[in-house]
Amino acid sequence: MSTFLNVLIVILFIVVVALAVLYFLGKKLEKRQVEQQQALEAAAQTVNMLVIDKKKMKLKDAGLPKIVYEQTPKYMRRTKLPIVKAKIGPKVMTLIADAKVFEVLPIKTEAKVVISGIYITEIKSLRGKAVPPAPKKKSFWDKFKKNDKK
Repeated sequence: MSTFLNVLIVILFIVVVALAVLYFLGKKLEKRQVEQQQALEAAAQTVNMLVIDKKKMKLKDAGLPKIVYEQTPKYMRRTKLPIVKAKIGPKVMTLIADAKVFEVLPIKTEAKVVISGIYITEIKSLRGKAVPPAPKKKSFWDKFKKNDKK
């Protein structure tokens, strides 16, 4: 019985240490996220743009500047990002959109958006339309429920 108790105590100790490490790491990452959010808000500016195209693409294929690709962490380079090609003034630019913005941003429409660097953070208004709400995703159980209307 004593060996079982010793093993249980060692496992409990390892779990407590792992939880403590995760707690402090989470606090550190939360502080970093707050700082980055403040930097985004400080550099934010509102612009009018004509959305030409939008796609989910890999960072390498998106046509963004080379320095953006180099500064991206290696684990993020293969993921697909919401990329928007837009005409801002006389220039056609490639921008990265927030996931919520990407879903509701219509193609070939002029919009007033908030950008911070090459990142679209918010839609202020659309030309002649109200900003549509983000589409609701169906829950797991809603997918299996039968519609009575059909």
